[in-house]
Amino acid sequence: MKFKLTLDAKTSKYSIEYKDKLMLIGSCFTENIGAKFNAHLFEVLENPHGILFNPMSVEQSLNDCIQNKQYTEKDLFKLNDVWNSWNHHSRFSNVYQVDALAKINTAIHNAYQFLKTANHLVITLGSAWLYELTELAPLSEGQVVANNHKAPATWFRKSLMQPENLKERLHSLVNSLLKFNPQLHIVFTISPVRHLREGLVENNRSKAVLIHAVHEIIASTEQVEYFPAYEYVIDDLRDYRFYSEDLVHPNYAASGYVWEKLVETYMKDGTQAIMKQVAELQLAVNHKPFFAGSAEHQKFANACIEKTERLMQTCPNLPMQKHLEFFRSAIAK
Repeated sequence: MKFKLTLDAKTSKYSIEYKDKLMLIGSCFTENIGAKFNAHLFEVLENPHGILFNPMSVEQSLNDCIQNKQYTEKDLFKLNDVWNSWNHHSRFSNVYQVDALAKINTAIHNAYQFLKTANHLVITLGSAWLYELTELAPLSEGQVVANNHKAPATWFRKSLMQPENLKERLHSLVNSLLKFNPQLHIVFTISPVRHLREGLVENNRSKAVLIHAVHEIIASTEQVEYFPAYEYVIDDLRDYRFYSEDLVHPNYAASGYVWEKLVETYMKDGTQAIMKQVAELQLAVNHKPFFAGSAEHQKFANACIEKTERLMQTCPNLPMQKHLEFFRSAIAK
């Protein structure tokens, strides 16, 4: 008897390899997957504006990167003795205005340089609910904010993006991205994180808007794909045991499952073989020997040196020099 549906991975014609550069942007689920890429030593840049949930803030961030926009004092506001940007996550906030601007502008410039030559861009949309500034808030009335920075509720009004409006915005964004970097492969995903602040019904309305608009873009645009992270968690796993205690965020097991599906979709057998070796050497670096300097540990370190050197010859793009130095340092003088 069959008790669940299984969503099989479909191999993409756009493979991800170690020579590639990947940019990831969007919700907190983006950073979960980004951590997997980083653990396997891919060249990745994540969220140059910090975690973003709504499509308009994602659009703002990517356009800032394309234009290499540099923020000035007039773009920041002060709240509770901290300088903030409505377009950025609070990780960019600072008690000193000059430091906040330096962090913001450095991140944008780095992302501008990275995006020019990136091979893949993964955009994860979290919610179609928008929070716009009212006349009581500092700076531009009507501006959609990326983060509320714990400001008073009276500073915001809430609205739900309409599918056609979102479709038009995403279409314009994709055109701008491909004009800026014609070789770019774009992957849209929908975050499986539930936005319960809006309520369950409202969360589903939001996800429906995102899903509809994204699939309209994919149907009409080359170099753009959909990766069903949302469906893997909501329809394939389909169980609250795959969520954290808050019943909002997918847990470690769920993120791991989605990662496995992503690997099946975008990584060829050769890349997967290298990933396996990288994972083994990453574990070796974190290995704590009972008797450092013992003959057995020396043998282990030498074996790791050989594996690392072979891997660096096979894949020169791998940043494993520090691994090599670490294992060499374990050899007794």
